[in-house]
Amino acid sequence: MPRELITVQVGQCGMQLGTKFWDLALREHASFCESSNSANYDEAMSSFFRNVDSKENTELPVGNGKGKIRSLKARAVLIDMEEGVINEVLRSSLGSLFDTNQIIQDVMGSGSGSGNNWAHGHEVYGPKYADSILEQMRRTAEDCDSLQSFFLLHSLGGGTGSGLGTYVLELLQDSFPEVYRFTTCVFPSEDDDVVTSPYNSVLSLAKLIEHADCVLPIHNQSLIDICNKIYEPSQGRGKKLENQLISEKKSKSKAKAFDDMNTLGAHLLCNLTCSMRFPGTLNVDLNEITMNLVPFPNLHFLIPSLSPLYTLKAGLAQQPRSIDHMFSDAFDKDHQLVKLNPMSDTYLACSLMLRGSVQMSDITRNIERMKPKLKLAHWNEDCFKIGLCSLPPVGQKFSLSLANNCCIKDTFCDIKARFNRLYKRKAHLHHYTEYVEEGYFQESVRQIDSVVSEYSAVQRAKP
Repeated sequence: MPRELITVQVGQCGMQLGTKFWDLALREHASFCESSNSANYDEAMSSFFRNVDSKENTELPVGNGKGKIRSLKARAVLIDMEEGVINEVLRSSLGSLFDTNQIIQDVMGSGSGSGNNWAHGHEVYGPKYADSILEQMRRTAEDCDSLQSFFLLHSLGGGTGSGLGTYVLELLQDSFPEVYRFTTCVFPSEDDDVVTSPYNSVLSLAKLIEHADCVLPIHNQSLIDICNKIYEPSQGRGKKLENQLISEKKSKSKAKAFDDMNTLGAHLLCNLTCSMRFPGTLNVDLNEITMNLVPFPNLHFLIPSLSPLYTLKAGLAQQPRSIDHMFSDAFDKDHQLVKLNPMSDTYLACSLMLRGSVQMSDITRNIERMKPKLKLAHWNEDCFKIGLCSLPPVGQKFSLSLANNCCIKDTFCDIKARFNRLYKRKAHLHHYTEYVEEGYFQESVRQIDSVVSEYSAVQRAKP
């Protein structure tokens, strides 16, 4: 039976990251169809796509898995209060992948978005479009035979992704309490050009703690650093990439830099979901990840890494990389998509998801090799969940590591410190108190402090 997943893209970041994900996913499916000499609509493909007869405007069932692909439609809902990014997606080569009834935007309003204000997105746009959002979610869910998860893509730094994104998360919990809510969110850099991003991040983080089943953070600064590392040797971009991100005078270069960063994030998402889309000897879906990597309800923040990184660089000759090196890199701080070093803290659980022709004996050997180097919780020393998908990324071989590690609390502390610098001066606070009571801020900080304390207690626990 198919186990479908509905992707929910909220705000500009969610829209751009999701668009790059769909582009890479379609390329992978095209490669699989070519290699298997088959272009059938089967159960694996139905987890993310619907097969539609555009002439009859009817959906074609999976059946025996041998039906031909007619017109693919993504199982997705796109939400943004600015028209620009959504219109750009619809004009692109991927535009036909989305039905117009899957899109929610502020057509009747100003179309100016949430103004980098979490409270405006959460308290104004949320209630205003709640019925429309729920209607589209129900309609999309009704097209599923056995809905597995909602997969939310958004950022924490702006207004729509953070405010409306977390409002959508609450709606999903209330309306679909039995369906897992897996969230991928981009955390802003410390020198983010949105002045109010510390407020938005703290208010969003409290909602993620309360309403998400599993959260996959991606640090914007990590994407910048990794792209610097990837492109510096061949294109001499180095530190210029970061400058491109903040220079309005280099709009084309800035767009290319964001595209590189979104591509990196999209590769992560493709590897995360590959087991749902392709065959494998040890397939792992999102529910299994949540079940195995979240030992306590509030400690549901995972740390992602990718190995190897240099193979993301288009047009570069592929260098050989042994499975041993890939395993070592997956735990190295320079390969994390968060600005943290998990080797310095306690692992509560770990998932190793590999693609391509990898022998189980090599996986087992490398786990035993890495164990002495890791600080594992004493009550869960056999904490490794293994996933093995037989189809590698196009022209590549990847190892994806997901870890639940106590070092994530350092990210929470950094966000809180940036928040406190603004809040102690009450700077920009009046923009938020137009929509919410100031008590929202204190309660959000208390929730973050509580989770930090939980991670610290688990880290200090002794046999």
